[in-house]
Amino acid sequence: MAKTIALLLPSTTELLQRFGERLRLARHRRRLTAKQVAERAGMAPMTLRNLERGGAGVTMGAYLAVMQVLGIEKDLDLLGAADTLGRELQDARLTAHGNVLVRAQLSATGKPLPGRRPSAEIDLTARQPDPATATKPKPQSREHSGGWVEKYGFISGQSLVDLIDAEITTHKKGR
Repeated sequence: MAKTIALLLPSTTELLQRFGERLRLARHRRRLTAKQVAERAGMAPMTLRNLERGGAGVTMGAYLAVMQVLGIEKDLDLLGAADTLGRELQDARLTAHGNVLVRAQLSATGKPLPGRRPSAEIDLTARQPDPATATKPKPQSREHSGGWVEKYGFISGQSLVDLIDAEITTHKKGR
């Protein structure tokens, strides 16, 4: 039965080849032969050769076995740790008790500032409390935020709604 190999994009294949090269360099730095590493990792020398060339047909377990022999298996924990795209997607869907976190910088009208790209289209007006029953909190400016806006890069949905409401009342008074 023929072995199927995952089809990868050329850029991904290049990443895998560079990873295999880094493992080969790590082996050389430790002055270990290919035969020694293959024996300690429990694989055939041909598998190690394919692994060091970045072969897509080599299992993840084989890569990890070689990393373990070289003492760098903890580096696997770094893969996907940052995941900025996944975090942005999660933040775009995140709602908690009417508060929406937005990672885009918005103007007072709720529109993105020129040159800024919002990470999600969110209808903030749907989250406004009923004006008859709710007391309106005083909008918190960036100066009174304690620096958390600059530090964490987001503001709450309610603060944006408050800014929009303040802009609307200012325009109505000016008429």
